[in-house]
Amino acid sequence: MSGFGAPAQPMAAPAPEPAAAGAEVEGLIKDTTTRDFVKDVIEESKNQPVLVDFWATWCGPCKQLTPVLEKVVKAFKGKVKLVKMDIDKYPEVAGQLGIQSIPAIVAFDKGQGIDGFMGALPESQVTAFIEKLAGGKAGPDMTEALAAADAALVEGDAPGAAGIYAQVLGVEPDNLHALAGLARCAIETGELEQAKAILEQVPAGKENDKAVVAAKAALELAEQAADLGPIHELEHKLVANPADHQARFDLAVALNGAGRRDEAADHLLDIFKRDRTWNDDGARKQLVQFFEAWGPMDEATLAGRRKLSSLLFR
Repeated sequence: MSGFGAPAQPMAAPAPEPAAAGAEVEGLIKDTTTRDFVKDVIEESKNQPVLVDFWATWCGPCKQLTPVLEKVVKAFKGKVKLVKMDIDKYPEVAGQLGIQSIPAIVAFDKGQGIDGFMGALPESQVTAFIEKLAGGKAGPDMTEALAAADAALVEGDAPGAAGIYAQVLGVEPDNLHALAGLARCAIETGELEQAKAILEQVPAGKENDKAVVAAKAALELAEQAADLGPIHELEHKLVANPADHQARFDLAVALNGAGRRDEAADHLLDIFKRDRTWNDDGARKQLVQFFEAWGPMDEATLAGRRKLSSLLFR
């Protein structure tokens, strides 16, 4: 699953009003199918955020998470909706979005997938995630510090971001968001071995944390780009044969390594539009890895997801 933003720190859930039991929660939770996904999720998210719970009957953690999701969604009384999709009965959408493990929660807003998490989180973290999605109040100072570091990294100030992440780690040595962020800073400055060493400090059992997964994806992409050679040579190769999908794919990876994210995404989308089956759906899979590495709120991710959705669900 792709690299979605980290949930805010745990907060107390708003208490449901006794009189709200019937009408106010009606229609907040439903099951969907592949055929109805656009109507139930894409279109409905234009009215309020929609959480999609990808689950299966054999999945033990799913059975733990789904009741928690339902309880918290009801407590927010219409600010968000929950749509459940059984991936055994309807595997197509989960496959197209690159979901490889469940339970997986993807939040849609204004027709786009914008955030999410994997695994059976405790109720406090589910509440924090939904409160953030629904426009709740800001989290504690540590969350603000991490947000400032994230913003600095997006703006190209890797040294400044690294300083903030290091300060957070000085207070919370096990903060995975800060650890992964520090690795991202090393990647941005071309210090790939240092990034690898930082990621090796992730505690056992925490490798699937969303921030860590995103940092590892960014490192893998940077290593791929380093092996491809100069961009101008790949561009010349593509000019000579515009139908050379491998050349276009390699160019996309190289452009991403150079920070030209929109161009990189557009080349992969071009391959996907021309031939969805090329290299076992390789263009879409690489694009999903881009999204994971860039983060859910990166402008290139938002634009790329919008374009991909228009191709998948038109």
